[in-house]
Amino acid sequence: MSAAITNLLAAQRDAATNRPAVQGFPHLAETLRRAGVRANTWWLPAMQSLYETDLGPVLHQGVPLLDGMAGVPSFDRTALVEALRADQAGQTSFREFAAAAWRAGVLRYVVDLENRTCTYFGLNDQTYVERYAAVEPFRGAPTPAEAERGQATAQPMS
Repeated sequence: MSAAITNLLAAQRDAATNRPAVQGFPHLAETLRRAGVRANTWWLPAMQSLYETDLGPVLHQGVPLLDGMAGVPSFDRTALVEALRADQAGQTSFREFAAAAWRAGVLRYVVDLENRTCTYFGLNDQTYVERYAAVEPFRGAPTPAEAERGQATAQPMS
């Protein structure tokens, strides 16, 4: 297993362990950012994700939201924002959020961890951009990348 994959898995485990039920995404994103992830692109409904990290790119293939052919839903900003707010309130799982975003016409989205933005793309260059808050997540042991950089294990990250 590559160093990039090992580091990403450690960061994901840490984020899952310490992520709050409500407004959890900023904590996940900050944990990934501190582990050297610069960007994360998701393709819906394939559930394929590319993590661009300091240690190299990592591709993850999840279970697709659908099988076979499907019509592409029209981009519906209102439905997307509703899906985002439900997820932020802790009312949906990630898979439920992804399915709702797909139904709202999202073909892919890009999380820019350095600038703290998520950009959602539909057909014909339709986009919706949302900023997310900077947070100081609670966490356990450092990821391999943090350990290599000499960052100490901390309770609250600062």
